[in-house]
Amino acid sequence: MLPRNLTLLCSVLVISFACYVIHQRTRTAMMVGEALEMIDRFYVEPVDRRTLLTSAMAGMTSTLDQHSEYIPPVSYQAFQDTIHQEFAGIGIYVDQPVENEPVRVITPLVGSPALLAGLMPGDAILEVDHEYVGDLDIRSVSERLRGPIATTVELLVQRGDEKVKLSVKRDTIQLESVIGDHRDENNDWVFRVRQQPDIVYVRMTSFGDKTVSELRNVLSRLVPKSDVSGLVLDLRGNGGGLLHAAVEVCDMFLSSGKIVSTKTRGGVVEDEVSATAGTLVPPRMPVAILIDEHSASASEIVAAALQDHGRATIVGTRSYGKGTVQNILPLEYGRSALRLTVAKYYRPSDKNIHRGIDDTEEDVWGVSPDPGMNVKVPEEDLRQLARFWEEASYPSLKNRDLADAHLKLVDPDRQVESAADEGTSQPQKESSEQEPPSPENKTAPETADSAPDADTPENENSQTERPHPKSAWDLDAPLRTAVEAIRSTNGAASRAAAA
Repeated sequence: MLPRNLTLLCSVLVISFACYVIHQRTRTAMMVGEALEMIDRFYVEPVDRRTLLTSAMAGMTSTLDQHSEYIPPVSYQAFQDTIHQEFAGIGIYVDQPVENEPVRVITPLVGSPALLAGLMPGDAILEVDHEYVGDLDIRSVSERLRGPIATTVELLVQRGDEKVKLSVKRDTIQLESVIGDHRDENNDWVFRVRQQPDIVYVRMTSFGDKTVSELRNVLSRLVPKSDVSGLVLDLRGNGGGLLHAAVEVCDMFLSSGKIVSTKTRGGVVEDEVSATAGTLVPPRMPVAILIDEHSASASEIVAAALQDHGRATIVGTRSYGKGTVQNILPLEYGRSALRLTVAKYYRPSDKNIHRGIDDTEEDVWGVSPDPGMNVKVPEEDLRQLARFWEEASYPSLKNRDLADAHLKLVDPDRQVESAADEGTSQPQKESSEQEPPSPENKTAPETADSAPDADTPENENSQTERPHPKSAWDLDAPLRTAVEAIRSTNGAASRAAAA
C-alpha cells in the first residue's frame, strides 16, 4: 500500500474513533435536551426552560452522595462570596418571618455601612431605591440591596409605628471567620477567656480564603506573650470549607508528620500532605480543641491531625463525620457549577473520617473526644449559650426580642435559613454570600466542607424558667473542661521540671 494511502486510512480511523467517542459522550446529553424540548412544546401548562434544566441537573446529582450538587446561576455568586469572605453590599442579616410580607433586619454587622447609617434589628424593609419591596421574596430584596462599591441605596423601613428613610453607602463587607470570647468597648474581639484571661480563646466559624491569615494574625500577637498559658481552639458548629486552609492551620501547630491524605476512586492515594518545619504555636504550649456533632470536614481534619500527633486535647462530643473532598467545576462559562465529590480524606493514622450511610455509632468515623473529655452542653442551656454568642458577635442584638427569627447567621443581606442547605454543608446553596472555589492545585478548587448547622431547639417555652446565667462561661461546660485540661497539662509539666 502506498504511504499516502496508509496515511489517509489511519486518518480516517482516528477521525472515526473520535466521532464514536464524542457520540458516546453526547448521546445522553442529546436525550436530555430532546426531553426538555418535548416538555417545552407539548406539556399542558407553560414551563420555564431554566427551571426544567435546574431540575434535570438536580436529579442527576441526587443519585450521588449528599455533598454533590448542582449550583444554579442564582446561587453561584453567593456561594463564591462566602468562601472569598467578602462581598459588595450594606452588611446586614435579614429574614422573612412571613411570606409576602416585608423582609426584616435581624442585625447589621459590626462596622458595616448599615450600622453606620442607623439600621436597627427589627426594621422592616418597605422600599429600596423608592421601589416598594414589601411583597417580594427575600432573595429579590437581597439582590436590590447589593450593588457596586461606593454607590448609595435609599431605604424606607418600618420601625415600630413610624417609617424611617435611610441612605446607605455600599462598601466591601468582610465576613470574619475567626472570632474571640467577647468584644471590648470598641467592639473589637478579645481573644482571651474573660474569666480566665491567661487562656487564649479562638473560635473558628468556617475555613475560607482569609481564615489562615486571620488566625495567624491573632496567634502571632498573643501566643508569644508571657502571660499566656494555653490555647483553646473552638471548632464547634464549624461545617468546614477549604481543604488547603485546614492544612495550613494544622501546620501552625505541627513541625513534621502527615496531616491528611486523600484517596480517589478505588482507594488510590492521590496526595499526602505533611507539616513543614517550624510552628507558630510553641510546641510546649498546651492546646485544647472543642468539637461537637456539627464540626465537619475541614474542622475534622484539624482536630484529627492534632489528636493523632498528640498535639491537642480534644474536648466535646463526636464530630459529624464528613470525610470527602469536593471540586467546584464551573459550567456555562462560570455562571453555574457542579460541586462534585472526587475523593475521600483520611487522618494521619489512616483511619477513616467519613460516615457512610449505613455506618453506626460503633463504626470508625469522625473524631471522638479524648478519654474523659466527652462533655456536652445540656439541651436546656444550648439556646441561651447560642444567644450569648450571637450577642457577642452582633452587639445590636442585645435587649432585642427576635425570638421568632431562627438565627442561623451565615449570609448577610439574605435569608437566614438557607445557610444550612445541603442538609447540609457550609458552602450553602442559596445566599448572597457563599462558598466559592479556592485556587488549589486542580482545575477546580477543592473544598472540604460541611455539615449541618445545629437546629434551633423547639418548644422553647416548655422548659421551666431558670435564673438567667451571667455569662456564656456559666453554661459552657466543654470550655471549662478544656481550660481544666490545659491547667492539668501545665501542672504536670511543672512537676516534671521540678523533679
